[in-house]
Amino acid sequence: MNYTDLLRSSAQETGNCTCMGLDPQMAMLPGTGSGRARLNQFFGTLFKRMRQTGTIPAAFKPNIGYWSILDHPREGDFSGSEALVDVLDMLETFFPGVPVILDSKRGDIARSSGNYAKEAFDCWKADAVTVAPYMGGDSVGPFVSFGQEKGVYVLCRTSNPGGKDLQNLTVEGVPLYLVVADKIRQWKAGAVVGATHMGELKDIARYFADQPVPLLVPGVGSQGGSAPEVMAALREVGYDITLVRINSSSGLTHPWKSAPVPEDWVDQCLGALRKLTGETAV
Repeated sequence: MNYTDLLRSSAQETGNCTCMGLDPQMAMLPGTGSGRARLNQFFGTLFKRMRQTGTIPAAFKPNIGYWSILDHPREGDFSGSEALVDVLDMLETFFPGVPVILDSKRGDIARSSGNYAKEAFDCWKADAVTVAPYMGGDSVGPFVSFGQEKGVYVLCRTSNPGGKDLQNLTVEGVPLYLVVADKIRQWKAGAVVGATHMGELKDIARYFADQPVPLLVPGVGSQGGSAPEVMAALREVGYDITLVRINSSSGLTHPWKSAPVPEDWVDQCLGALRKLTGETAV
């Protein structure tokens, strides 16, 4: 099964196009301690309840920075990476057939880029990865060379306010994000397009509507993006909804936003996830 088939299949099986970001912030999680055991308890409890209640998103997206920051390699401590391994194993057990997108935003050239591609696909065994386009085709190439069975999401128009500093510059009268979109089509990759800039998102989705270019849409929730608005915009331009994944991270894993952690934390996570999967129903 190639990656676009995996996206369509998981959307049909789950009935939604939600992507659940897995970006743990230790201060916001229940329990005590700071390492692997606490993360395992949190995600193990949450995933079990999600499975039991059928509250299942159509993708998961761990951002590697939230896990590697917990490592202390010079002291021989790799608890963050080990916890990510444990969580990836849980995902395979509880949610088979649901794609995992490793959010690592790599961008280099030649053998270095190839090493990053192998890190994502061979070492972490992710289904897809996020990459930066700034260094061009010989940077993105090693990722797409893994073939259609793997997904590659290229940063196109990101959700952060500073994205406009470069992405909205014009190149011969065309916004740079559309120049990147054209390259993404040529590379047969996917695109990261933020939910906080609806005009740009609609332009890009319209540009991709006639061919299967997957979209990863962050920015929903705490960043201010609206899932119903994204869905309406995509449908308006004729984009294939089963190929989009609308991501929320902290809004799903710790919607209480600040300590102390509420006693009903599992129910709050499930409620937030049910809301988003309902808003992104396919």
